Amino acid sequence: MSRVLVIGAGLAGSEAAWLLATRGVSVVLAEVKTLKLNPAQKISTFAELVCTNSLKSMDPDSAHGLLKTEMRALGSLVLDVANATAVPAGDALAVDREHFSQQITHRLSHHPLIQVIAFEASDPIALMQEHNCQHVIVASGPLTTNPLETWLTENLSSEDIYFYDAIAPVVDADTLDYSKLYYKDRHKQPDERADYLNAPMNKEQYDAFIAEMVAAEKVPPKDFEDWKFFESCLPIDLMAERGPETARFSCMKPIGLELPDGSEPWAVVQLRKENLQGAAFNLVGFQTRLTYKEQVRVFRMIPGFEEASFIHLGSCHRNSFLNSRKLLNSSMTSLKFPQMSFAGQITGVEGYTESAAMGLYVAHQLWRRLQGLEELAWPKETGIGALVNYVMTIEKPAPSNINFGLLPNIEMTREQRKSGPKKKVRKQLAAQRAREVFSGFSQQL
Repeated sequence: MSRVLVIGAGLAGSEAAWLLATRGVSVVLAEVKTLKLNPAQKISTFAELVCTNSLKSMDPDSAHGLLKTEMRALGSLVLDVANATAVPAGDALAVDREHFSQQITHRLSHHPLIQVIAFEASDPIALMQEHNCQHVIVASGPLTTNPLETWLTENLSSEDIYFYDAIAPVVDADTLDYSKLYYKDRHKQPDERADYLNAPMNKEQYDAFIAEMVAAEKVPPKDFEDWKFFESCLPIDLMAERGPETARFSCMKPIGLELPDGSEPWAVVQLRKENLQGAAFNLVGFQTRLTYKEQVRVFRMIPGFEEASFIHLGSCHRNSFLNSRKLLNSSMTSLKFPQMSFAGQITGVEGYTESAAMGLYVAHQLWRRLQGLEELAWPKETGIGALVNYVMTIEKPAPSNINFGLLPNIEMTREQRKSGPKKKVRKQLAAQRAREVFSGFSQQL
């Protein structure tokens, strides 16, 4: 029987281990977090969602919806457990983080073909050989431990490519003043049940809030660090520094969030349930570099937060990734070490579903290889194919979420251009094309 070592039990590693095991491959799953947590982790169970509890949109016409369709076709463990632990979040798939992580851990730990070991990998090739494996998948994530990162740097590349990500705070629901808050979702009709709680601000409140964020004390980078943030996950305080209106046209935009009296606030802080009970809320888009003390002071300026107590405060952390175009082939296998593949965010994708999807992709390609089958070239019109094409062609590596900009351009007819807003119609056509292409391609999976 074939035997594969998977390093890392995050989203990508969990998906890879599960796909291989369910297809009859023996797996050794090595995870270090039961021995020690990295700076962003808080629990010892697998597939921890550290930044937010949302796996993004389920809308089949959205880019994330396309990705989920393809993941389901590959038997996604992450989506299966996410659906079982989901909390209300409009058209997004959000989960109870702890229950989600616990169920992933339980399923992996109890699969007869998966051996879980608590181990900090420092040499993936040596560890693979020690456990009599023929292949190793490194799914160590964006916070790869120092020993393994050192090995990768010394053996694959001398480049130290990284960026910084940030985590949003979580507030205790019982400490909010609900008389100043209201429920409404941006894209739901008034008679539909809303999942998001909103804290509205007038212009005076917003201007004061932005000014305090700019003036507040931030956690400085260390001497050897150069902060390079992922543009789609900027700290709220960095947005404030870029200009007083930046946040109001981003995570604090009021569009679609009219007050109960029908008026539109100047700006809005949206809160999403952190768990099914609604005992805590995540501040949507409020990743931050502020010190803990300043976070409490400044965020209590939000209407309804005057006496707020925070269960978790925000933070910044380092995310490492490879220059996949130079180091890997299209199946995410090392050019230098053909028995070693990489999966997840370390390959240069960004986001939960993207990381999980790459875990499935890499494991499926490896499974085919173990069966003596040729690698499958995923069409770049599909979600997973577009992600693979992106990391394998981008000249200056920069992590990316799945988005329609990664898919090939759509040529619109005159009638299609007249059928509605150009951007919306183009996305709908791209989604339709992706589903049609994947439908045919999926017969080979």
